[in-house]
Amino acid sequence: MIHFYGRWIEFLYLRQNGNGTNLQAIIDAIRDGSIQDAEIVRVVSNRAAAKGLIRAKEAKIPTLYHNLKKFGENNPIDQDKPELLRQNYDKVLADLILKDHPNLVIAVGWMHIVSEAFLDPLTKAGVPTINLHPALPGAYSGVNAIARAHQDFMQGLTTKTGVMVHYVIIEVDAGETLVVKELDIQPGESLEELEKRMHSLEWLAIVQGVQLAIEKLPISGTSTSNPI
Repeated sequence: MIHFYGRWIEFLYLRQNGNGTNLQAIIDAIRDGSIQDAEIVRVVSNRAAAKGLIRAKEAKIPTLYHNLKKFGENNPIDQDKPELLRQNYDKVLADLILKDHPNLVIAVGWMHIVSEAFLDPLTKAGVPTINLHPALPGAYSGVNAIARAHQDFMQGLTTKTGVMVHYVIIEVDAGETLVVKELDIQPGESLEELEKRMHSLEWLAIVQGVQLAIEKLPISGTSTSNPI
């Protein structure tokens, strides 16, 4: 009988003004079995006030606060070289993550564009990173995707938007997709109404995306850990 290793997930969470609901969706899905063979080993945030950190602590998940500004203050030699500072910050972030020996890294609300200094060590270790992005493939990469789609709808340039879960590569929001969900924008719909419907779609997409990413991971050993 083959025993599957309990997949260890590292969760990158940055958004301070969000409610941590995508993280909560994953926590709940692990608990109810919608996501199988998984345990969140840590939640990392760049923002000390991120509500995702509160949700993680309530679920007794270890957390880590890794802030770019504070990192720069502690490494003044890099302060006048923003690109070098960012590279060093990303390298340290990758090192911190790999100390937890995760099988998968999930980025949700991590608004910093990761560099090769982050991706290369994880790729070498065989640890993929996936990201949730509130747009369809090839549309509205980067920030403010929902607002940009809504503006285009108001100008008659589009009738739909959506969300996707994709593998993270150096090109922004351009990696291979795991899950794509379309959403028709409704006539007269405000940006706030669209955002609310998009968030509901995000919860479904991220759970499905995480499970698919886990299923694509290689089998390695026997589980000795207890899921959340």
